[in-house]
Amino acid sequence: MPHRDKNLEKHRIRIDEIDEQILDLLAERAKVVQGVIKTKVENQLPVFVPKREEEKSDAFKKMASDKGIDPYWAEDFLRMIMTASRASQSQEKFPIATEEPKHILYIGGEGGMGKLYKRITEQTGHFAYSIDKGNWHELEEFAPKLDMVIITVPINITSQVIKRLRGRLKKETILADFTSNKSVPIQEMLENHEGPVIGLHPMHGPDVQNLSKQLMVVCTAREGEQAEWFSRQCELWGMRVIEAEPQKHDHVMHLVQGLRHFVALLHGSFMEHYDLKPTDMLDYSSPIYRAELMMTGRIFAQSAELYADIVFANEERRDLLLRFFDHHQKLAELVKNNDREGFIREFEGVTDFFGKFATQALTESGYLINRLADRFA
Repeated sequence: MPHRDKNLEKHRIRIDEIDEQILDLLAERAKVVQGVIKTKVENQLPVFVPKREEEKSDAFKKMASDKGIDPYWAEDFLRMIMTASRASQSQEKFPIATEEPKHILYIGGEGGMGKLYKRITEQTGHFAYSIDKGNWHELEEFAPKLDMVIITVPINITSQVIKRLRGRLKKETILADFTSNKSVPIQEMLENHEGPVIGLHPMHGPDVQNLSKQLMVVCTAREGEQAEWFSRQCELWGMRVIEAEPQKHDHVMHLVQGLRHFVALLHGSFMEHYDLKPTDMLDYSSPIYRAELMMTGRIFAQSAELYADIVFANEERRDLLLRFFDHHQKLAELVKNNDREGFIREFEGVTDFFGKFATQALTESGYLINRLADRFA
C-alpha cells in the first residue's frame, strides 16, 4: 500500500466506525418511534403534526450551527429521518377519528386509489368494502350498514356510477367522489342521492408510500357537518385538508392538470417527431432540464386513458386549451418576426406578474436541482 494511503487508512477506519454508530442510533430512534405510534393510536393523535416538525427542525438547525455543521444540510438530514419515521407509522395501525368504526364502501376499490384508501381505512379500524365491475350485486348487502360511499372510478364513468346508485343507499349515508373535477359530479350526486354529499379530491396518485403531508381538498355540498369525521380522519392519517368551492377548485385544476398535461404531451410529441431520445438528451442536460424531462417522462409512464380523461374532462377545460393555443400563436409571432425586444417586454411583464413568487420559485427549484444533481449525477 502506498505511504499516503496508509496515512488515510486510520481516518477511513474511524469514519466507518462513526457511520456504524450513526446507523445504531437511527435503529434506536426507530424503536422509540414504535412507542410514539402506540401513544398516537391510543390518544387519537395525527401521524403528521406540522407545528412539532417545524419546532424540531428549527431546534435541530440551531444545534447543528452551534456544532459547526451546516444547518441547512442538518435540516435535510433530519427531514429524511422524519419522513422515514412517518412511513414507519403508516405501516401500522392508524388512530381512529370516531368512537365507533365506520363502514365505508369504495366503488372502484380494485383500482389504485381505491386499494390505497381501502387498505388505510382497514389499518385504522374502520370496516372497508369494495365494489368493482364484477360484484355490483353485493351493493344490496352492503347498503344498509354503510356510513359512507366513495366513488373512485375513472372520470369518464363517474356519472354513470352515480346514476347507478340512485335510490340504492340509505338517506343517512354520505356520498362522495374522488374525481379531479368537482362541479359536475357534485351536482349529479345531489340529484341522485337525498343524503349528505361532499366532493373529495386527493391531490396525489396511488403510488405514494403513505398519506402524510398529502393534500385532500374537500368541497361541501349538502349536510357537510355529517362528514366532518372524515376530514378529521384524513388529518389523523397525516394529511393536510383544505375546503374549497367546487367552481374555484375546477378553475384552478384546468391549469394545474389540463394545461400542464397537454404541455407535457406537446413536449414529448415534439421529441418523438424530431427523434430526440430522452436518454441521449440526459447526456447534455443541466440539472434543471433533467428535472423537467423527468416530470415529462413520468406522465408517459402512466395511463393514456387517465390523462385523456383529465385533458378532455369538460368543455370549459377544452376551451381553455384552445385559448392557450391562440396565445401560443401570439408568442410564436415574436419568433417568426425575430422580435427580440418584444420577447423581452413579454418576459418582463410575466416577471412583474409573478412578483415575489419568482424569488420563492428560484429558491425552491435551486434546492431541487442541487439535490437531484447530487443524487443522480
